[in-house]
Amino acid sequence: MDRLDELTLFVAVLDAGSMAAAGRRLHRSPPSVSRVLAGLEQRLGARLIDRTTRRLAPTEFGRQFAVQARDLIARYEALARTATQEADQPAGMLRITAPATFGRRHVAPVLADLLARFEKIRATLVLSDRNLDLIEEGLDVAIRIGELTDSTLMARKVGSVGRILVASPAYLHRRGMPRSVRDLAEHDSILIESRPVAREWRFASGPHGKGPHQVMRLTPRVLANDVEAAIAIARDGLGIVRVLSYQVADDLAAGRLVRLLPDAEPAPTPVHLISTCLSHRPTKTTAFLDFAADALAHRLRIISRPA
Repeated sequence: MDRLDELTLFVAVLDAGSMAAAGRRLHRSPPSVSRVLAGLEQRLGARLIDRTTRRLAPTEFGRQFAVQARDLIARYEALARTATQEADQPAGMLRITAPATFGRRHVAPVLADLLARFEKIRATLVLSDRNLDLIEEGLDVAIRIGELTDSTLMARKVGSVGRILVASPAYLHRRGMPRSVRDLAEHDSILIESRPVAREWRFASGPHGKGPHQVMRLTPRVLANDVEAAIAIARDGLGIVRVLSYQVADDLAAGRLVRLLPDAEPAPTPVHLISTCLSHRPTKTTAFLDFAADALAHRLRIISRPA
């Protein structure tokens, strides 16, 4: 029998004044009640109740034990009520991680909308371009840009982003518009190099990245280890930079940058919401996954449209 049920039965016997009355209250037979109490006393090594043919009364130890038993039962019931309330109303601390730029521009606004809707949810947003481990870091949800490798995680694709070339109108006015990948050899390039990588750009020869790869070796005019800095340099007219489409969506919409060679772009990069595989996922996490999936999908459709 469950230990908490034993305590509940013991307290019920004291409250009802007899084993028969406690049995009726708990839908158990008097012999069953007697066996449970005997087993509890044997495990504790002490008598809890003095029994006679006419009366039933707790021993001194039984009275002390009953106080603690009632306290444990009350604490358990309070905990159960909290869980039930959370099932009805998402609540608690929600921990999310996302790539830095994407998180600032798209996840933070979505999270703000969620918090406005669910007043009992609190949140921690960790922006990092490293793929943080959800379990080790105590995170509930991550937004990943790129192919997934960990099959133990629950993943929901919300869209994709393109890897695109952009330059400023002033640069293109001065140096001309490249019409093919080969033309890029005559242009200044800005390369984002946050870790050691080959200094090259890969392209597809057909629309939507479905053709064979073309490789353009680079001798960049500018090397930058920060995306925002590289974009600012391109905005100032110093060359062509390759970035993810969401990183320059505002610049493209405002005409500060121009998208180049869209037919040579590689296949789009998927964006996923991921969470750990829990059989009983907290409602706060489910609420964010459902809310963010729709909101991020809408945002990604907008920023992925050709400019």
